[in-house]
Amino acid sequence: MPDRILSLLDHARSGGMLADDDIHLLAEQAPLAALLGTAEAMTLAGHGRSVGYSRKVFIPLTRLCRNTCGYCTFATTPGRVPSAYLSADEVLAIARAGVAAGCHEALFTLGERPESRYRAARDALAALGHDSTIGYLAEMAALVQRETGLLPHVNPGTMDADEIALLRPMSASMGIMLESSSTRLCERGGPHWKCEDKLPGVRLDTLRRAGELGVPMTTGILIGIGETRRERIDSLLALRELHRRYGHLQEIIVQNFRAKPGTVMAGAEEPALDDHAWTIAMARLVFGAAMSIQAPPNLRPGELEALLRAGINDWGGISPVTLDHVNPEAAWPQIDALAAETALHGRQLRLRLPLVPSYVREAARWVPAPIATALLRRADASGFARPDDWLAGTGTPPSAAALQPFARRAAAMSSTASAPVSAPLRAAIERAEQGRTLGEDDIVRLFDAHGDELHAVIDAADRLRRQTVGEAVSHVRNCNINYTNICQHRCGFCAFAKSHAASTLRGPAYRLDAAQVAARAEEAWLRGATEVCMQGGIHPHYTGDSYLELLAAVKQATPAMHIHAFSPLEIRHGAATLGLPLRDYLIRLRDAGLRTLPGTAAEILDDEVRALICADKLDTAQWLEVMEIAHEVGIRSTATIMFGHVEEPRHWARHLLAIRALQARTGGFTEFVPLPFVHMESPLWHKGGARSGPTLREAVLMHAVARLVLHPLIPNIQTSWVKMGATGAALCLQAGANDLGGTLMYESITRAAGGANGQSMETGDLRAIAASCGRPLQQRSTLYEVLPQNAAGLPLTGGSPPPDSDPRRMIALHSSA
Repeated sequence: MPDRILSLLDHARSGGMLADDDIHLLAEQAPLAALLGTAEAMTLAGHGRSVGYSRKVFIPLTRLCRNTCGYCTFATTPGRVPSAYLSADEVLAIARAGVAAGCHEALFTLGERPESRYRAARDALAALGHDSTIGYLAEMAALVQRETGLLPHVNPGTMDADEIALLRPMSASMGIMLESSSTRLCERGGPHWKCEDKLPGVRLDTLRRAGELGVPMTTGILIGIGETRRERIDSLLALRELHRRYGHLQEIIVQNFRAKPGTVMAGAEEPALDDHAWTIAMARLVFGAAMSIQAPPNLRPGELEALLRAGINDWGGISPVTLDHVNPEAAWPQIDALAAETALHGRQLRLRLPLVPSYVREAARWVPAPIATALLRRADASGFARPDDWLAGTGTPPSAAALQPFARRAAAMSSTASAPVSAPLRAAIERAEQGRTLGEDDIVRLFDAHGDELHAVIDAADRLRRQTVGEAVSHVRNCNINYTNICQHRCGFCAFAKSHAASTLRGPAYRLDAAQVAARAEEAWLRGATEVCMQGGIHPHYTGDSYLELLAAVKQATPAMHIHAFSPLEIRHGAATLGLPLRDYLIRLRDAGLRTLPGTAAEILDDEVRALICADKLDTAQWLEVMEIAHEVGIRSTATIMFGHVEEPRHWARHLLAIRALQARTGGFTEFVPLPFVHMESPLWHKGGARSGPTLREAVLMHAVARLVLHPLIPNIQTSWVKMGATGAALCLQAGANDLGGTLMYESITRAAGGANGQSMETGDLRAIAASCGRPLQQRSTLYEVLPQNAAGLPLTGGSPPPDSDPRRMIALHSSA
């Protein structure tokens, strides 16, 4: 192979964009095997092992069309259909069948501008109150969205700017196949002869207008209709030029022509599989690793491996309800069978929404607010459709469908065969087990684990947990006191904080004085608590002395109680109001009785995310600064992450790496606590700006990946029964977690967000969660010292926690336990 060809393929594989001439050179000279190998590597780099599909219904609004393409059986004449257009009732009946079958998308297929050719179409539109097919389409798309919740994807053909603008408010996405940029195909005898809407310039103009209006578009080419390979490349390059200018081509379809009886091209030769694979590979090289490239699986039954190896990352729309109206002879594959065949070739089938995942993650940019909200609420952190109905904090146990991936894990564990895991994922797990720092891409890969790879990540985390801290499930008897919900900050995710006069959401504004806080602490001590956790809003009248007063009151009422209090935000507020450096103020708090800090206010330690959810709060560097200084003066802390709102897995990776880096310097974190976002009463969610919390898979994986990434520096991974519920917490205990947190008397922050798991959990309930995993329950102190038990195996409480010790010595102690 010439050096120039090798160099170009290496450049593409490493993420470089190829010039037009270079693309043509590869198309003419590169061996097929080299093209396919490069395209597959690029696809795996851009999309991992995931292969998307959209579960949809096809609504053939009209089969009348003014064009007469030589290969089409969809378009027909008025005398061959019961009516020119589907009625509203017929449209809704199809849509409702789709909802019943679990679809997210309503794909409107239709002919182009039949009213310009058929009087029957004009009369039917007039009776429906419209003068254009596109006007009626807009009404029906809005009706389907309003009445069924399905998200419309519309394929009306060529459009002017006003028509695109008309359809945009009720369309999650739009589509128009370029098919080919070759004007030669529009000449006499060609497949597009006398098809004015198939003139390449007209179709490219529609795509250009959509780009100018910021509308996400699906497009692509149809191969095998008489074009040459060079013309295919020219078509792909014409699309790339538009995408470079506007960034609006969400996916490229490479569809193979199928000869159909009764058409002009009934006897034409269909493209061979190698020819199709070559074109897919060239499309990948033209558009790069990130573009979503699809081919319809029903047009290549039994030949899907070749399409995957060529660069496909998506199978497009598949309907469990309606046939493929454009290719009615080609039945859709059963989705379970497609998943199995996809898995057979080392990939994972994943349900997506009408927008491909990368566009869902930027939904606010691409679609109107109501549709962006609907997309976000149905999406997971990667932009795919949520695969389960589990919601953090609701108190509703996971459904059988949500538990299915973990049930399969049990079956896999009973087998002697090793799970098929990709080499990069296996390498990342091995590095984590060795205690080495992982890279951001490695961590994102761990979070992307599905199927057998999910099992591998969970198993590795559980192994590390067993080796590091043993079998016991620990917990602390504690009391949560949220002394005020009045806060001068306006974090978008928070349903707890109120203004002075607030009376909305979950209760009015309040403030407990120091005596009330002390009384609650004393009550908790008498009930066996060894820790009091105090946090509140940033009250505008609080100063640094306010926090010192709370410490003094609790210390006087319960001298032996461990005081775990004040987030880094409160620490900064207290120091600023007294004009003290952070170090001096933390020393004053320590000397007044503060023993440890909660790791809250961290949310996501990435300022890109913080700008969206808590712009007026402390930034990442400020949070880390408070923690580092606290550790240096002998105050240890927890570390948390609040996930499942607007962030992506790469932000999770950055957060974990920031925590690990600080722990490597100070050794001051006692535990890491994943906190799934509870969305129900969140202002940001109500405004349509956040997802509906993490999926069950994401929540469990967060515990597993944290165990791997933070090993061996942070030995304790806590799962929140308040957020996860009993069943979810048990799953996390089998995925790297070793701690159930506290009994949390008076817990109120999660309840303010809409949580329903209660204010407290008795020891017996926690023991039942541990026992469901075959593990014993052990009471601990805040600093993870084991507390003694009586003869009946019950914890002895009411005593003083052991004295503080050097945090680095504590890590060594925990790691050897």
